[in-house]
Amino acid sequence: MTKLKSAIAVICLAALSARAWAAFKTVTLNVPGMTCPACPITIKKTLNKVSGVSKVEVSYEKKQARVTFDDAKTDTKALVKATTDAGFPSKAEPQQK
Repeated sequence: MTKLKSAIAVICLAALSARAWAAFKTVTLNVPGMTCPACPITIKKTLNKVSGVSKVEVSYEKKQARVTFDDAKTDTKALVKATTDAGFPSKAEPQQK
């Protein structure tokens, strides 16, 4: 019984530790195909459906989407794919160092 409790404790600790390694990142996607004021609604809904996305801000004027996400659940490539699949090809701005 003690071995079982120890095994459960190790598994729980490992699961909690994995979450500690996750980091929230923010990326700006350039979306030149936004041609009308309704486009940002579609883009925002699309990006919010991606697992791990926590915040989406879309600017029609700048033709950009700013996305905050959990990098343990998704990545920039998945965000670009989501907008592209919705009919709005995008490209991530280079990260500033």
